[in-house]
Amino acid sequence: MMSYGQLFLTLLPVFALIVLGAGLRHAQWISEPAEASLFNLVVKVTFPCLIFESVAANPALHQPGNLLLPPLLGFGLTLLSMATGWYVARALGLTIGHGLRTFALAVGLANYGYLPLPLMDAMFGPDSRAVLLVHNVGVEAAIWTAGILVVSGAAPGAGWRRLVNAPIIALVAGLAANLSGAMPHVPGVALSVVHALGLCAIPLGLLMTGVSIQPHLDDPKQLVDPRVTLTAWLVRLVVLPWFFLLAARWLPCSVELKRVLVVQAAMPSAVISIIIARIYGGRPLVAVQIVLGTTALALFTIPFWLHFGFGFAGLGP
Repeated sequence: MMSYGQLFLTLLPVFALIVLGAGLRHAQWISEPAEASLFNLVVKVTFPCLIFESVAANPALHQPGNLLLPPLLGFGLTLLSMATGWYVARALGLTIGHGLRTFALAVGLANYGYLPLPLMDAMFGPDSRAVLLVHNVGVEAAIWTAGILVVSGAAPGAGWRRLVNAPIIALVAGLAANLSGAMPHVPGVALSVVHALGLCAIPLGLLMTGVSIQPHLDDPKQLVDPRVTLTAWLVRLVVLPWFFLLAARWLPCSVELKRVLVVQAAMPSAVISIIIARIYGGRPLVAVQIVLGTTALALFTIPFWLHFGFGFAGLGP
């Protein structure tokens, strides 16, 4: 098992890329009109290539337990986390229209992409990505159904069509190629192009995370609401990790899935909650306060939860 110091050093390049992205946006090297194009490049091209490559030839997915349980846990634990956030927000005195819905979403939704992926790579190698990406199908389903319902009050069915997107298509194609044994018949040139684009996904995604956050840094005074920030720290970084760790310890999970659950337990709130709050009538400032607050503190809490969590889940000495 990696030491606390080694885990901390593993995190530094990840957070450095986020900070660099914010700096590039502040310096206008990535302009506001360019953001949408770059996000499309990440979400619709490079990330799907990373998903396909990670899944298509991974032998871990030949185990039924790595295909069925990960998305179920991704969906169920995300719903449980958002429900916890809802009741905590009510106890905090937040109401509908004044931050309750957005608090529940932002606190309940852990970062499930650009932070855990490089961490899994660093600790367990690229082959560890596959089960995380399958798990994320359940997270996506929770976001575009219950997540939209929580923020907007709309019917859950309004979000299902968003599940037909480039990353999910790439995942299905990768699983089909893996389980059918078709990978040896895929042209080498095509695989080389997919590999080259997939290499860009994580660094570019981390840069764009910083780019998306930077506009909110122009007025630092509004970024911290002590009541919201401190409660989000407690819920997201102290209470909710236990849901994931208990699942990893007591459910019949494979080693690969246990690793995913421990890493997810340590994650701060996901940046996508800001975008959903903005689009679906939530309170984006509340999401910004939660995402920035939990992400800043997570640089120090992630190594603790990983070090403790792997042992608790039976994955280390």
